[in-house]
Amino acid sequence: MGYRVAVVGATGAVGREMLKTLAERAFPIDEIVALASARSAGQEVSFGDKTVLKVQNLEHFDFTGWDIALFSPGASVSAVHAPRAAKAGCIVIDNTSHFRMEHDVPLVVPEVNPNALKRARRGIIANPNCSTIQMVVALKPLHDLFTIRRVVVATYQAVAGAGKEGMDELFAQSRASFVGDPLKAEQFTKQIAFNCIPHIDRFMDDGATKEEWKMTVETRKILDPDISVFATCVRVPVFIGHSEAITVEFEEPVDLERAREALREAPGVILHDQREDGGYVTPTECVGEDATYVSRLRIDPTVPNGLAFWCVADNLRKGAALNAVQIAETMIALDLIHHKAA
Repeated sequence: MGYRVAVVGATGAVGREMLKTLAERAFPIDEIVALASARSAGQEVSFGDKTVLKVQNLEHFDFTGWDIALFSPGASVSAVHAPRAAKAGCIVIDNTSHFRMEHDVPLVVPEVNPNALKRARRGIIANPNCSTIQMVVALKPLHDLFTIRRVVVATYQAVAGAGKEGMDELFAQSRASFVGDPLKAEQFTKQIAFNCIPHIDRFMDDGATKEEWKMTVETRKILDPDISVFATCVRVPVFIGHSEAITVEFEEPVDLERAREALREAPGVILHDQREDGGYVTPTECVGEDATYVSRLRIDPTVPNGLAFWCVADNLRKGAALNAVQIAETMIALDLIHHKAA
């Protein structure tokens, strides 16, 4: 017997990827509904190869009797409707930033901290930030081996992280640059085509952006509160796929071969590290893939017990939709969702 599943924000890039991922992974579903704002109600979205869903208005939807809701409608919308769904007895897995740092809401990456799901007393589980997810998947096996003290990360984040509008702007600016039309910057603070922008989300008082703050506090909540994290987050002209250059300082001496072996065996990680031309994974190669890819693994001799590596993942899949679906799968495996389907 399957579950009754709602996908909230179903017309957005992540919502569509959630529907695609649920179908591809043959998630046990008896009934599924696509929800979005009033302006999107009536649109159609695909679920699998043969099913088309008509989008319903989230504002008027009754979650009573529904088992699981995957939310990705924007933080302000989740703030209103996720508690409403949870109060109706529906387990909410929220992809927005709204609940992530609330002490009674688990922030979960299933390969890293699945047992945190047992503390979902409010009926809401938070999906971490896309850049955090892939980083902690790669860091977890290394932390278990050598105990991480400090992480310094520079991200190279795809425009898909800003939604369909971000991808549209990169496409429009790229085309305009070739035909001599003026380039308009609306979604980003500067031109994104053929450029890099060291600014994601708003600036905070200490000079960091909120995206950089998220990577710091979320990593500590998920992996270990004693880890120090310093991030520089950059938007780059790539449509899908986040990349990260990560340097780690450990408590204990690092053995490179043990690190390699741990990464090879880690769930959700594919180590592709050959010291030759093309012996690494780039963001275009990870699109549509579930794994977090690690390359360029090497000792950093400039700090005690240092290790550096390159990490890429599809930010719409593992960075958002896939992680949310894996949370639901893990909750079922742990017998934490009791379905209401007749």
